[in-house]
Formats: sequence, C-alpha cells, structure tokens
Amino acid sequence: MSRVVEVLPMLVGLWLLLVGMYGAATTRHLVHLVVCVSILHSGAWLLLLGVGHRPGVTAPTLDEDVGGRVLADPVVQALAVTDVVVGAAVTALLIALTFRVKRRFGELDPREVHVLRG
Repeated sequence: MSRVVEVLPMLVGLWLLLVGMYGAATTRHLVHLVVCVSILHSGAWLLLLGVGHRPGVTAPTLDEDVGGRVLADPVVQALAVTDVVVGAAVTALLIALTFRVKRRFGELDPREVHVLRG
C-alpha cells in the first residue's frame, strides 16, 4: 500500500501533464486553451509534490526539538507554494488576455483572429 501512495501522485501528475499538453495543442478556442494550461499546471504541481514526498519524514518547524528525526526538504515545499501563486497569476493573465481578444476581435477562435497569425 505504501508503494501505491508513493507512485500514484506521480502517475496522476504525468497524466494531467499529457492531457493538458494535448488539449493545448489541439484546441480551437481560447477559453479551452486557458483551461488546458491550468490542467497542465496542476499536473506539474502534483509532480512536484510527488517528487518532494518522502515517507516517514517530519515537517521542518522551528518550535520543536528535532531529536534525530529526518526532516522534509523545505525547498520543495517553498517551490510548491510558489508554483501555486505563479499558476494563479498566469491563469488570471490568460483570462484577461482572452477577454481583450474577444472585445477587440469578437472571436475566440485563434484561426479567425488574423492578428495572431505569424
């Protein structure tokens, strides 16, 4: 059972990454693209948590005596919190840009917005 708990977040995170990448590559709607990027971000976040998880470790706190116990790496925890904040900011920015494209061009299909073509 312990092995399942260790491997399952990594598998689910990888699956979310693949679903998000596939959706972002095949979408024909900007709102769907924002959702796919958010799903991709969730997969990356879950992979980060899966990598940082070690069974039998204690959370590092300043107010308790360590007493020979193995402590979790606080860098992974800090990266996870930072990843959540960055993901929320990117999603908000993409939603704002989607509203601006809809207001300016009246379309949410990237194929119909001719300014977005390279």
